Amino acid sequence: MKKIVVLTGAGISAESGISTFRDSDGLWCNYKLEDVCTPMAWQKNPQLVTEFYNARRKQLFEVEPNSAHVKLAELEKEYDVTIITQNVDDLHERGGSSKVLHLHGELKKVRSTANPDLIYTLDKWEVKIGDLCELGSQLRPHIVWFGEDVPNFNLATRISQKADIFIVVGTSLQVYPAASLLYLINDNVPKYLIDPNAENSYPISNLKIIKEKATAGMDMLCKELISK
Repeated sequence: MKKIVVLTGAGISAESGISTFRDSDGLWCNYKLEDVCTPMAWQKNPQLVTEFYNARRKQLFEVEPNSAHVKLAELEKEYDVTIITQNVDDLHERGGSSKVLHLHGELKKVRSTANPDLIYTLDKWEVKIGDLCELGSQLRPHIVWFGEDVPNFNLATRISQKADIFIVVGTSLQVYPAASLLYLINDNVPKYLIDPNAENSYPISNLKIIKEKATAGMDMLCKELISK
């Protein structure tokens, strides 16, 4: 069974109604990144950071996977598929994908500030200052903030380099190190980039560009990859 590796970003979840930080409206418009998405922000104002992620989490509980998430899951009928996502939502899992690696953390999880290996899954959207781990320390979002290491990147690299087909969907390839994965794939591996705003050319061999949003692009690609 051939292996497909997929790198996804905010664009795939945007079609489900999840705000991205590049949106001119929505959840992000009232915040500066440095105030809510850095370790310094947490040290300075954990209440603000907690409230921000509560709002994002509340939104996540209100949205559903879209057809692009479902189409990626359908590829598992004929391929060994691993999703590497920059997204912190759980829409891939809810869309049916069985192997999902989150590079930047998970919104529905929190972790201990005393021991980062103590990670808890939430069944509610609200976390409060005063919610503690079993060691008695405050719970923080299980998110990789700007300025923090991306612990799953080495694993993502190893997975990507085993791909027989590599797909990029819903990301502008502006966020590193995730964006570098496309450049690490062997020249002979077929690659697909689904992005309505993609440049016409990249210095990458065997790359097919599909200038569509995630839902339309995945519909087109599945018709190509899945047997009739």
